[in-house]
Amino acid sequence: MFKSAIVATAIMQVAGSKILDEDHKVRAINPAMIEEINTMKTTWKAAVPVKFANATVADVKRLLGTVMKGEPGYYEPAMEKTKFKYSGSAIPDSFDVRTAWPACAAITGRIRDQSSCGSCWAFGSTEAFNDRHCISTGDATTVFSAEDTNSCCSGVSCSGSNGCNGGQPAGAWKWFTQTGVSSGGDYADVDSGLTCKPYSMESCAHHVDPPSGMVSCDDVPEYDTPKCTSSCSDSKYSGAYKTDKHKASTSYSIRSVSSMQSELMELGTLSVALSVYEDFESYSSGVYQHVKGRYLGGHAVKLIGWGEEDGTPYWICSNSWNAYWGESGTFRILRGSDECGIESSVVAGEV
Repeated sequence: MFKSAIVATAIMQVAGSKILDEDHKVRAINPAMIEEINTMKTTWKAAVPVKFANATVADVKRLLGTVMKGEPGYYEPAMEKTKFKYSGSAIPDSFDVRTAWPACAAITGRIRDQSSCGSCWAFGSTEAFNDRHCISTGDATTVFSAEDTNSCCSGVSCSGSNGCNGGQPAGAWKWFTQTGVSSGGDYADVDSGLTCKPYSMESCAHHVDPPSGMVSCDDVPEYDTPKCTSSCSDSKYSGAYKTDKHKASTSYSIRSVSSMQSELMELGTLSVALSVYEDFESYSSGVYQHVKGRYLGGHAVKLIGWGEEDGTPYWICSNSWNAYWGESGTFRILRGSDECGIESSVVAGEV
């Protein structure tokens, strides 16, 4: 078997593709688990989110598409080479990319939805690159295409990434330096003429009456990875795909908490990955730390800041499960102890 096939197989095995027959029968959100977590009075609260109300474990596993450090097929780029002006003593108690660069708030604060596809790796990388592009250039209008990354960043050039079957933010960042990503908004932007490749998969709610603006998952198709094309999918868009591409100048990994903080203050958002357990789906608010449930798979998100609540240090992350999950689409997770591997698979790049 060729190396690329081996890596792709590893990604599919680890990144949510091990869906067992019983996973279709077991609910992802267990009311007894929620009650137990809240009784513990830990640093976070559990609830039943609209996103996963009555969803099965299989539904959740489809969204987990990242190989974690130490798992077969994991790719890690070289360590960062950037020298920062911030010393350890200059790092503040809290920081938020959204408020540090207010002109870019529409980009950095945007909450997106990967739909029923294991494309978290494409969102966690594309969104972080988008944030850094705005911070570096002042361009607060161009939205980068998670669709382009998900469908066209594949094979050896993307560390074996395989669309809805999973991939790696590190591979995507490498692809940004070599090929670049086009513009592309969300599903609501399809046929609007605003971007080259808007996301073609619709957000949906699992097995429950959806809120306004969202459809039931029963009414949308079982999505496969969109075909990679060399043209814009939005026929009303005036630009050309070839000239619509945006490239990063470097890609690298970041390997310490202080380096992560310096990177955030200096250049902006980071791409990170975490191990997802059954209790994570029920996260509602507070500072998450794993307390209950089995491992389901790896998940990629973007990390936008840090802070402290009642003596508990945390990171702030934006998820790609829409604004009806967590704290309006974001979550906070314990900082400083590599909770769920959040500090072990950190990548970014310069614009």
